[in-house]
Amino acid sequence: MQNAKTGIKIIIVGAGFGGLGAAIECHRHGHDVEIYEAFPELKQLGDIISFGPNAGRIFYRWGERDGEIAQRMRTLSIDLRSYGFNIRKYDTGEIIINQKNPGWDETSPVFNGHRGELHQVIFDYARDELGIPIHLDRRIEQYFEDDEKSGIILDSGERISADLVIAADGVRSKARKAVLGFEDKPKSSGYAVWRAWFSNKDMIADPETAQFCENGDTFNGWIGPDMHFLFSTIKNGSDCCWVLTHPDEHDIDESWSFPGKLSEVKEAIRDWDEMCWRIVSKTPEERLVDWKLVYRDPLPTWVSPVGRILLLGDSAHPFLPTSAQGATQALEDGATIAVCLRRAGKDAVPEGVRIHERIRYERVKGVQKTGETTRDMWHKTDWEHAKKHPESIQLPREDWIFQHDAGKHAEAVFDDVRAEVNTGTSVNSESVAHL
Repeated sequence: MQNAKTGIKIIIVGAGFGGLGAAIECHRHGHDVEIYEAFPELKQLGDIISFGPNAGRIFYRWGERDGEIAQRMRTLSIDLRSYGFNIRKYDTGEIIINQKNPGWDETSPVFNGHRGELHQVIFDYARDELGIPIHLDRRIEQYFEDDEKSGIILDSGERISADLVIAADGVRSKARKAVLGFEDKPKSSGYAVWRAWFSNKDMIADPETAQFCENGDTFNGWIGPDMHFLFSTIKNGSDCCWVLTHPDEHDIDESWSFPGKLSEVKEAIRDWDEMCWRIVSKTPEERLVDWKLVYRDPLPTWVSPVGRILLLGDSAHPFLPTSAQGATQALEDGATIAVCLRRAGKDAVPEGVRIHERIRYERVKGVQKTGETTRDMWHKTDWEHAKKHPESIQLPREDWIFQHDAGKHAEAVFDDVRAEVNTGTSVNSESVAHL
């Protein structure tokens, strides 16, 4: 269902999950929105991506009827209801615990699938079904704002204005300078991930690895000193994907993505369970990427001085993969700003943007930390303790993260947060972040 038109015009920079999600939510709440994307065409790149139930609640509301878009995503996603998640000791391969998968809730589904395929579903829904204009091959050179409007200047020189610009253009966002007043360069987290996605052809041919592809979808993780290896089969075992988080020695100024080398992976896991290399060895080397995990301290603000440029998703708060919440938090951003703009109204767009930031900031900061704590929990496992208390190394599923409904929460706290913003009082971070 779409709300009445608000008259608020929004430019969104970036057609990734964050940008598309914000566009769809803003459209649903009656705003006039267009997307500008630098890439000339949509490419189904990447490997597995995860969306928690707090994203599922947002997806569930999309479509002519509830659950319509979510169902399209479900057919492309892993089904672990019977298999669960096997967490293994890195050197012996023994399963320390099988973490059961929560039952499905139709109204808050969980998705794990190929990022390119899931992205295509959302892109097509936004462009073809909702009619949201998506302008590809439009590179942004500059952002601007004044008291009445904000906008972008393209490399063609074209100047486009709106009531608000939402920069959802990732960790390299040019909008940060407009927001912060200085260049904010990300730094290496000290880790990178080898990542790959490939068909099960060679896995099936090997009796030792065929087990992972012949019994439907699977999920196994080997955790060890300063590294962890996650392997999944998906689409009833037809596709395979793995990620290996490892210490990073490359300079961030060189590149954030390198072609992966199987020889380097083999050396890194030489003391690990031999099954890890059996799986990795089936990877076509041209499908292997070594991707740097960037890190940044929380930005002091996501909002420009006038309040008409807003950073959203990775441009504001990049996440480590161990949080499994990066894309989900970008969707929460989109659901929240859409509500705040509608409640504030066209004459108070900057106020709505600042209310959005106040609602989101402490929650995002808290969720970001879970990526570090989960990584450290796995990389520094006390194995004697883990064998006695296997639940101690389970992938965290915290209620304050998963049970959150960003749109409903924004509606519920908007008036109180508005009063706090207008009076300059401190927000109750517990009430905002954990509801």
